[in-house]
Amino acid sequence: MSIKGTKIILGVCGSAAAYKAVSLGRKLLKNGAELRIAMTEAGAKFVSPMTFRAVLSAPVVVDQFAEPEKYEIEHISWARWADLILIAPATANVMAKVSAGIADDFLTANILSTKSPVLFVPAMNSAMWENKVTQRNVRTLRELGYYVMQPDEGELACGETGSGRFPDDDKIIASIEEIIGTEKIFTGKKILITAGPTREFIDPVRFISNPSSGKMGFAIAEEAQKMGAEVILIHGPVSIPIPAGVKAIPVVSAIEMRSEVMKYFSKCDVVIMAAAVADYSPIEYSSSKIKKSGDVKIVKLAPTMDILAELGKKKGKRILVGFAIETEALEKNARKKLVEKNLDIIVANPVGHQSGFESATNKGFILLKNGLTEKLELMPKYCMAKIILAKIASLCK
Repeated sequence: MSIKGTKIILGVCGSAAAYKAVSLGRKLLKNGAELRIAMTEAGAKFVSPMTFRAVLSAPVVVDQFAEPEKYEIEHISWARWADLILIAPATANVMAKVSAGIADDFLTANILSTKSPVLFVPAMNSAMWENKVTQRNVRTLRELGYYVMQPDEGELACGETGSGRFPDDDKIIASIEEIIGTEKIFTGKKILITAGPTREFIDPVRFISNPSSGKMGFAIAEEAQKMGAEVILIHGPVSIPIPAGVKAIPVVSAIEMRSEVMKYFSKCDVVIMAAAVADYSPIEYSSSKIKKSGDVKIVKLAPTMDILAELGKKKGKRILVGFAIETEALEKNARKKLVEKNLDIIVANPVGHQSGFESATNKGFILLKNGLTEKLELMPKYCMAKIILAKIASLCK
């Protein structure tokens, strides 16, 4: 993946490695990128803005309140212009501010205004890098969807040796290429995703369902759309917003979900069945509310159609992904489901605190048809969505 034509804001912070941003900028230009430079006041103390203007022939802004050459709200116009924001070097201070949502200068205002990927390249003393607060902020940034490079080890500006050294230019450019390639890896692909619960009504006011919030499926839909896919999201009753740019189709019952899935299935390259579809439905439905009485009521249930198994029989060259939520023998039961339903990937999640239904986080395993299994530690569902999509992308190649 080339960075030719990529519009990059190069953010320069107050690190002793700030001078290295000049040579990095030259290399970015030689590789065909377009540059704008956003410096913090501390960064401008280490290297003059004039140096960047002279060497890179690029616009440089330090003071967000300075009079612009032409009127526009610059932190918004720059953020919209950029395909990527690269903070190199990134200080512990700037990473702390962004992780807390602070935007008190031109650079951080751009970061909070952009919808494009943001890559931090830390450079600092090893004690600052290894500090618990800095490491917490790095984790927070990654959880929020930002990219943070691991600094190199070696001799630092202070004369000490350790972690915190500014990486080589080629390593940084390789990271940019990977991000850009990942960001639009599903361009031209149609992905069908199901999410949320279904409701199987007993009478007009009572139904059988489950606590699924739809958060996992919605997170996958949002990330897939960001990666360039045309996304069709078929979802049960949920109370979370529809991701931007996604075609959403609401349904209620298992039979409705099957109908909509079959309508779009043949047009899709990837099908991700993240919905918690009811396994059983009442045999009899009362058109009027069943009145409370002293009698014991028996509700007879019949199994619903197994949508996933049906898709497995006719999937052809499509990639089919299923989910398994279990209370016991998680990996064993998921592997069995993977084989029986002819899936390419299955994501297995345990029912429990901070995982499975309703929670914003999840954990478990991701199992592939080729036998590979990867453990998924507790993480936000949108982070898990990225891992799932990366596995799917590897099968699309």
